[in-house]
Amino acid sequence: MKLARFFLIGVFFGIVLTKAEAVSWYRIYEMFHFQSFHMYGIIGTALFTGIIGIQLIKKKKLKDFNGFPIAIIEKERGFWRYIIGGTLFGLGWALVGSCPGPIFILLGTGTYAVAVVFIGALLGTYIYGLLLDYLPH
Repeated sequence: MKLARFFLIGVFFGIVLTKAEAVSWYRIYEMFHFQSFHMYGIIGTALFTGIIGIQLIKKKKLKDFNGFPIAIIEKERGFWRYIIGGTLFGLGWALVGSCPGPIFILLGTGTYAVAVVFIGALLGTYIYGLLLDYLPH
């Protein structure tokens, strides 16, 4: 019961993404063909909100669910790993027509073909876990 509010927030977030058409294959198609600003506006808003949120966490020294301070660890600066990772992520997103985030939303809306994407995401996560010790981090 303690986590029920997070479940409800997730359901609400799924409804918002569905109503905003952020999970629409057609909207993603438009984005990758530079035909519409719709998805870029949603992604830009999320980016801006994330920047503000991280700055507030750092400035106010906010605590997590259990009362511990939220520690945001600085990452090592890099270039190629972000280029390669971003390219692979973008290619997967363009080929599938969906990013991994709305997989459960699409399943909830009855788009059962996304089960293939879900299996691919699980398989990719498993392979990443196997290769974790051999990858530069």
